Amino acid sequence: MKLSVLRTSFSLSRSMATSATSRGLNSFARAKAEEISSSWKGTNATGGRTKNYIGGQFVESESKVWLDVLDPATQTLVTQVPQTTSAEFEQAVAAASEAFKTWSRTSVLTRQRFVLELQRLIRENHDALATSIVLEQGKTFADARGDVLRGLQVVETAAGITSTLIGEKLEVSKDMDTETRRLPLGVCASVAPFNFPAMIPLWSIPMATVTGNCLILKPSERDPGAAMIIAELCERAGLPPGVLNVVHGSVPTVNAICDHPAIKAISFVGGDRAGHHIYERGTKNGKRVQANLGAKNHAIVMPDANQNLTINSLLGAAFGAAGQRCMAISVVIFVGAAQSWLSELMERAKRLKVDGGFEQGADLGPLISPAAKARVEGLIQSCVEEGGKIHLDGRGIKVQGYENGNFVGPTILEAGVTQRCYKEEIFGPVLLVLNAESLDDATAIINANKYGNGAAIFTQSGATARKFEHDVNVGQIGINVPIPVPLPMFAWSGNKASFLGDVGFYGKSGINFYTQYKTTTTLWRSEDAIGKKATVDMPTMK
Repeated sequence: MKLSVLRTSFSLSRSMATSATSRGLNSFARAKAEEISSSWKGTNATGGRTKNYIGGQFVESESKVWLDVLDPATQTLVTQVPQTTSAEFEQAVAAASEAFKTWSRTSVLTRQRFVLELQRLIRENHDALATSIVLEQGKTFADARGDVLRGLQVVETAAGITSTLIGEKLEVSKDMDTETRRLPLGVCASVAPFNFPAMIPLWSIPMATVTGNCLILKPSERDPGAAMIIAELCERAGLPPGVLNVVHGSVPTVNAICDHPAIKAISFVGGDRAGHHIYERGTKNGKRVQANLGAKNHAIVMPDANQNLTINSLLGAAFGAAGQRCMAISVVIFVGAAQSWLSELMERAKRLKVDGGFEQGADLGPLISPAAKARVEGLIQSCVEEGGKIHLDGRGIKVQGYENGNFVGPTILEAGVTQRCYKEEIFGPVLLVLNAESLDDATAIINANKYGNGAAIFTQSGATARKFEHDVNVGQIGINVPIPVPLPMFAWSGNKASFLGDVGFYGKSGINFYTQYKTTTTLWRSEDAIGKKATVDMPTMK
């Protein structure tokens, strides 16, 4: 294929009244950062230090290693995160182990009341959580609020524990009953990614605690603020000391979680390399592990689809959160005559506003780090080096007032399935275009891909949608829905190389992950009260 690069510049309009300068945060963002620092005990957004949360106390680490958290839009120091020491980690596990002795025996109604109070407090502090996410992760404020909302929905669903935790009982023989109960595992751990600083911790905290477990949470060292706010909200909601503990750091902390004998289960969301490491090391040490890994989510566009709905859906799913979502649509397959829609897709993509997260009308913000930006730009370049086309190039974008930001604008590539930009998860605002002659051809492309988080189809034909749903091999399917993440009354169901483990996140699967069965068989015969002779025959069903 002939190399070609079709570069398109982006026109950016923004309010200069709130623009950032090279000196750091603008006045609006700085005021928000000061508000976070003064209002919350465990986090800091004005260059101070983030604390550990151990045994119900926010304590400053004695670590000699501190990791800088920079605002992705300006490279301003927001906070410093400790590499939690081995002694501090042991204190957290000890606090959780001690708390489990009483929390596991606390009534399910008491645990339910905690969850109900937590959801109220999250609603009241929704904007504070979103503000922390914008400062540390770079999302637009509206998208950050969505991050919190999707986590809140898990909290709300966990409040139904009095129904979902009910066991089973059956009279299996005369006067003999067998019953099963769900019991907590003990101390569990959650390792969260940078791209959903509130949602992923809230996948674990309510599900683990409402089922009677205690939890060690390690938020991403890149944006721990939201997790620290949530920890304080848990405290305000009445969660006893030690039930939730928050530690920080990178590989040493992860390895400590995988190796500690008191930790019974690990929940992980993130990339392939870390996920495989945690799954293999954790399971080798006898732990239950669920690990959500990388993805390459496809959308098929049929010629009969609603063009307006389809294009707008693709843009939101591909470029929202700057493409840093494990369920982002990163590949679109145009079938037949739908291939002519590419020009309209490009025109609308050009109109998306790339800006700082607090700016009014911003559609997407920066990537998490300069390294992430460099990697995304390298994968874009690989497209042309390997024979593909760049229809819309977001590299080199200049965002006025945020010149030091990690920005990449919406990018649209056209490449083959053997190219690196197709085979690897890009995790940036990049949409790859493929073409197919038929639904079967398009479905075959998806099924041949190693990942299996999700896929979508856009069509107005029920028969076409039914065939796709039956034939496609991914875990989560959207029909005219671009990001088919199930609500938490259901369960996460990514498959193939996108998931390791046997039990998924939240919903019924979440209950299963954080509990174990205990089966009891009892015999109470009335004749035993007066019988004088023992029975020595093999028991039979009577």
